[in-house]
Amino acid sequence: MYYIEIDFNSDEALYLQLCHQIIQGIASTQLREGDSLPSVRQLADNIGINMHTVNKAYTVLRQEGYVKVDRRKGAVVCVDTDQQRALEELRKELVVALAKSSSRGISKSQVMGLIEEIYDEYEGREQRP
Repeated sequence: MYYIEIDFNSDEALYLQLCHQIIQGIASTQLREGDSLPSVRQLADNIGINMHTVNKAYTVLRQEGYVKVDRRKGAVVCVDTDQQRALEELRKELVVALAKSSSRGISKSQVMGLIEEIYDEYEGREQRP
């Protein structure tokens, strides 16, 4: 199973941290289409959080098109490939992120450099067989 690390001192909600970690696992190909995620109870026990928190994360991931829930298999990675919808969601998130960075004096070239760096991290990872 993909390693998930939760920061209990972070201001970010635990369920969001869990969602982000799973999405990063998918982006880095450590989690692939068809991979089963641990049961709600198992994951909650493994990382020491409440089952309701894991359930909320799985619900968000399902709503956002990253997993499907199968009664027999549980949560399974199943990425929705609707690029148009994904681009619209990305645009909404970027508007806020770029407004924050602009208001803090971060330049367009710094942002573009950061984007390149992050993409290189995902594209540079070895593809799992």
